Amino acid sequence: MKRDHADGTGRVAGLRGGAPRALATEAVHAGRDDLAGQGLHAPPIDLSTTYPSYDSRGEAARIDAFATDGAEPDGPPVYARLGNPTVSRFETALARLEGTESAVAFASGMAALSAVLLVRNSMGLRHVVAVRPLYGCSDHLLTAGLLGSEVTWVDPAGIEAALRPDTGLVLVESPANPTLAEIDLRAVAHACGSVPLLVDNTFATPVLQRPAEQGARLVLHSATKYLGGHGDVMAGVVACDEEFAGRLRQVRFATGGVLHPLAGYLLLRGLSTLPVRVRAASANAAELVDRLAADPRVARVHYPRIGGAMVAFEVEGDPHAVIAAVRLVTPAVSLGSVDTLIQHPASISHRIVDADDRRGSGVGDRLLRLSVGLEDVDDLWADLDQALEAGHAAVSGEVSREAVAER
Repeated sequence: MKRDHADGTGRVAGLRGGAPRALATEAVHAGRDDLAGQGLHAPPIDLSTTYPSYDSRGEAARIDAFATDGAEPDGPPVYARLGNPTVSRFETALARLEGTESAVAFASGMAALSAVLLVRNSMGLRHVVAVRPLYGCSDHLLTAGLLGSEVTWVDPAGIEAALRPDTGLVLVESPANPTLAEIDLRAVAHACGSVPLLVDNTFATPVLQRPAEQGARLVLHSATKYLGGHGDVMAGVVACDEEFAGRLRQVRFATGGVLHPLAGYLLLRGLSTLPVRVRAASANAAELVDRLAADPRVARVHYPRIGGAMVAFEVEGDPHAVIAAVRLVTPAVSLGSVDTLIQHPASISHRIVDADDRRGSGVGDRLLRLSVGLEDVDDLWADLDQALEAGHAAVSGEVSREAVAER
């Protein structure tokens, strides 16, 4: 698969129709284009929850206009649940990096996905076609019908046949969490016809792929991960066309899943180093993949063709002993931070998924997921090496005890 933006040099349409700019350049400048004209260098953080207005008739007209199509009101802000200038900067920047007209930010990735489902449900389109594996909580949200949705799980080849008159959404994640399985997004988008395709692009980021260029109408990010990049912000965002963005803003206003301005500021700051962080972490990951693949204590390694900083591998030993033995690597949920994290998906991120469904989608009991960070790769390998040995020793000890018992 072509690495469209892995080197950070993919071109992005220029501001207001200007000359295309490299993705790395856009990551630094998008959402900040007006600062120099204001005599500012760093973007301001607007913490206001409400804003004064002496023209109550005009204010009412702007609120009525928002109620009609969800477009961002012209003029000064109205109320923080309707929109915030700092968050808007992040939305503008992310939309430019993903190559969409708009983006709408939420308090978490799950809040963002929930808003998409609520938009479609409000139109009487409650049926969702989805491909496993997905992030475990996304899987649960659909399977449990918590928002009134009905889901049909299919392989990518079965998407078109599963569509119904009331299908409101097709949902895929590529590379998938946690197996890193990849899907031909262009082929899937074609199979969707007029039904919107939502691609969870959290693992790849726009540095590695831009799903909108391959036919996706909606691009979802848990911005908590690579977009923030430092493990200190929780957020979600949907990049899409302006028509769908208007509906998402209306849901956000009604349900209150707004992003805090400080989080918006941190995300905008995180975007500026996104290409650099993804490239560096991906280089570390590729080196670890080679070492893991050559290690007899590892049964199988999963790594996407487009690259990236996520690695999954199945161990011959006890995965829980591996988790318990790491010292430099952090055993924790989440991913996409500057430090390396490891977790056991079957016990943690995908525990909520039915065991048969989980295993059927490739999430086995000996699978470990590694989010590779920016540490020195030799230091990372030294830690993984001793942790793998602990996992191997744990299984060897169990075999020895069983042999003694049999005698």
